[in-house]
Amino acid sequence: MLSLSAPAGAQARLDVSGLLDALAEAQDAAAAAGLEARILRGWEQEGGPIVAMLLQRSSSEIAHDDADEALADIDAAQVLAPDALEILHHRALARYHKGDVAGAYHDLEDVLRHEPRHFAAWRSLSEIAEAQGNLKAAYAAWQKLIALDPKTRGGSEHLDELRRRVEGEKS
Repeated sequence: MLSLSAPAGAQARLDVSGLLDALAEAQDAAAAAGLEARILRGWEQEGGPIVAMLLQRSSSEIAHDDADEALADIDAAQVLAPDALEILHHRALARYHKGDVAGAYHDLEDVLRHEPRHFAAWRSLSEIAEAQGNLKAAYAAWQKLIALDPKTRGGSEHLDELRRRVEGEKS
């Protein structure tokens, strides 16, 4: 039987697009956090349930300082769903934790080239730049995050802190 419905990945992208629109209009931090979680789940589900499980496992492995295992799971996920963008975001985080800063930046740039509203990639980019001492890049990325997710927890405060630190560098 011919199905006229969108493929699972395409449907997930459509659902996430609407949630991203809602995120920009969230009334408070609690509403934003709920939308963030739903969007991240949508991105993780884009490649199907096995890919989602592999990405969740990679997050746990990164949290437990096992970037090598995380990268193995991410590689397996990429074989199953080579076009799922969240795989690149997870790979960026694993690469960063392994010490491959250039690789992490490259993956984040790829994510943002395909989905400029990927607030989590902007957050990761800002955090990595800040950890590397590149406050101007951290500030610029955090500004992009706030434009997409204005009510993210601690977002405005961190933006103000980065701005003060960047302006302090100019003195």
